[in-house]
Parts: sequence; C-alpha cells; structure tokens
Amino acid sequence: MGTTRIITGRGALGGIAEGPAMISRRTITGWGGVDIFTGTVVEPDHPLEGMSIKDSVLILDGSKGSNGWSVFFHAAKEAGCGPAALVFPRLDSRTAVTAAVLNVPLVTDIAEDLFSIIRMGNLLRIDGDCGTIEIIG
Repeated sequence: MGTTRIITGRGALGGIAEGPAMISRRTITGWGGVDIFTGTVVEPDHPLEGMSIKDSVLILDGSKGSNGWSVFFHAAKEAGCGPAALVFPRLDSRTAVTAAVLNVPLVTDIAEDLFSIIRMGNLLRIDGDCGTIEIIG
C-alpha cells in the first residue's frame, strides 16, 4: 500500500471530491482559454493545451482576464465537462467567483509550494470542509 501525503490549507467551499491533478503555474485565459463544450484547454502554447479539465482537480496559480473568467468554467460545467474540485494557493476575485459558480470543493491559502509537490495526474482527494489536499496516488 502506498504512502499518502496531506497538505493543509483553508477550506473555502465544502465537500469532498477526488480526481487527477491538472496543475499549472501558468493560469488559463478566461475568455476562450477553455472549450466550453469539451472542457479542453485551447489556449495556444499553454502547458495544458489539449487536455480536458473534466473531473480533474484543477490547480492554478491564479487567474487572468476579467471576472468573465468564471463564465467559461461554468459553461464547461453545464456541458458536463467541469472540474471535480479547485485548488488555488491564493484566491483573487476571479478565482473566488469561479469557485462560487462551480460550487465544487475548494482549498486555498496554502503555504507549501504545490507546484513542486504535486505532479500532473496525481490522484488527489480534496476536502473543502477540512481544507486538506491528500495525494493518494
């Protein structure tokens, strides 16, 4: 049986979800960065380009663009292609609004450098009630 690691932050939206990590220090453009019908990142030259946010634990180091940033993530969720949970080391106005409209577990205010700990595809369990990120695989 493998070893798990737990990273603690602050739970901002409750609930528990599991999914593969989709992680990037580089945030995604709000307007047009995600295909709303497939959840696929379509921003040219983005490290996640071609990958779908569907059922993932989306970990980004913030957002860019206007508060319309949340619109594309919400539209993807309505199409059945949204993330299972969100992790933002720090919240800003765009990430907070996105979390609210998606209504998925959210952990934020994380002191550790997630980008040096979590790898793309790691299986994560996000507990938005306790504020924990558990690397389970």
